[in-house]
Amino acid sequence: MAMAEPVDGTRMESEAGRPQAAGTQTLLRGLKVLECVAGGICDVQGIAAALGTPRSTTHRILNSLVTAKYLHHLPHKGYLLGPMPIHLGNRALEQRPLVALAQPHCEALARQTGDTVHLGVADGAEVVYLVKITSTRGFEMRSRVGQRMPLATTGIGKALMLGVPPQRWRALYDAAIALNARHPERPAPTPWPLYEERMRAYLARDVVFDLEENEVGIRCAGAPVREVGGRVSAAISVASAIPFMPEERLEEIAPLVRAAADDISRELGWSR
Repeated sequence: MAMAEPVDGTRMESEAGRPQAAGTQTLLRGLKVLECVAGGICDVQGIAAALGTPRSTTHRILNSLVTAKYLHHLPHKGYLLGPMPIHLGNRALEQRPLVALAQPHCEALARQTGDTVHLGVADGAEVVYLVKITSTRGFEMRSRVGQRMPLATTGIGKALMLGVPPQRWRALYDAAIALNARHPERPAPTPWPLYEERMRAYLARDVVFDLEENEVGIRCAGAPVREVGGRVSAAISVASAIPFMPEERLEEIAPLVRAAADDISRELGWSR
């Protein structure tokens, strides 16, 4: 009996561990389903292939997510994100101090310029848009909050790159080319020697320009946002169509963008 107790205890731990592992696997699969649907995979067959699960298992996960309002199911069309991810996404944005502090400055800059204003942060080789204030010129850009774009070919992304050591720029440039290769509608890349030359000039003035490098017909000026210690933690940009943004106007609004970025940076505790 003295030997049985540790053996039983080990078995109980193992048996207790199996449901926990299964529960974790189910949770991860559910999250993967949400990622698939958000990425445009909306049919059972495609989701099952992405998960590597049988259709029956995939159906059970999908039905649970529909019941919990994480997904909508439209007959003959497939699955779409439901109201719960939207609610959670909005709460996540509300709880980010950066967004709460930056929003008034973004709105003021949008009123000052009449153009579209973005705020974003880096995630690997991409920028994630956290704020978008739409232009008052009647011109709507395709960008949206939560969208991800390559760092190296967007104005806001290049502003974030000013906080990265220059020796890392080429890797981010190559990553952007690889990402954009999947989207033939995007502009051809700027040759690396010219790109590097421009980035070094931007670094000297702490302001960057996007000269139709991400979207044909769109130009923007961007500047990095810094936190305590001077680390670049975000970036802000002003963008518009070429008729409203000739290169002369880019130069005119550059100081406004830089000033707004400095205002946000001071809110985050940065000082020169």
